[in-house]
Amino acid sequence: MERTDKRAIALGFFDGVHLGHQALLRRAVERSAEEGLTPAVFTFDRSPREFVTGLPFPLLTTAAERRRTVERLFPGMETLIVPFDRAMMTMPWEDFVALLREEYRAGWLVAGHDFRFGHKNAGTAPLLREKAAALGMGCDIIPAVRLDGVTVSSTHIRALLEQGEAEEAARFLGRPFAIAGPVRHGKRLGSSRLGRPTVNLIPDPRQLVPAFGVYAARVTVDGAVRPAVTNVGVRPTVDTDGSVTVESHLLESAGELYGADCQVEFLKMLRPERRFGSLEDLREQIGRDASAARDYLGT
Repeated sequence: MERTDKRAIALGFFDGVHLGHQALLRRAVERSAEEGLTPAVFTFDRSPREFVTGLPFPLLTTAAERRRTVERLFPGMETLIVPFDRAMMTMPWEDFVALLREEYRAGWLVAGHDFRFGHKNAGTAPLLREKAAALGMGCDIIPAVRLDGVTVSSTHIRALLEQGEAEEAARFLGRPFAIAGPVRHGKRLGSSRLGRPTVNLIPDPRQLVPAFGVYAARVTVDGAVRPAVTNVGVRPTVDTDGSVTVESHLLESAGELYGADCQVEFLKMLRPERRFGSLEDLREQIGRDASAARDYLGT
């Protein structure tokens, strides 16, 4: 069909871009092909819950990571990252639907069965469908996606990660949970005293970190993927300030990494974080962790 300038827009916050979210995005792509539209996803730059309550709400993905994930999974899909502010929070649900049509050129809308929107969450999926039809737009409402009888949701995935269940979280996400950011300078203990090249990240304060502990992981630095054993926590053996870090000991040699873009994928929790009596004890334990990670990764 001939392409128009209108969009098929998937609606939601899409934290994690998990299997349930992917069902919405896939439908938007399908409708775009059928109706000659451009596929797009509409999301906010920050958590509406955090904005409304004023309380921190750790996310599975930052706005930038949501964009990267959508582009990787659905090439050609536009990602509309819209500021969530007081005007958006107090907008009546009817005005929000009209805004999608007029400002964002929506020709078709896709939402989940439990989608709520507008001031005080007064808008519902059935109301969205009715208003879209009145404004001349198509609308699909997608039922819940379930895995082994459990509804796929960001809330469930957060709970799994908070318990260190990285493998189970990956099943619901459709990929391993990851944290991204630039490589930072740490205490330089990895290569100098612990015998392994290290990659140190300070996670975005708005992003969730999995349960404190040691994980078999994959680290991607400037496109090169390396196996690693990653510690998440406060590094009680070498630090006293209590700051949370994500420190990966690479299982392969590497050159200068500081300042490079990095992504750490958490594959399996090997053990909880704990304090050691000395750096020598820590070095020996890292060796054992590395062996366990190699066994898991098959390297």
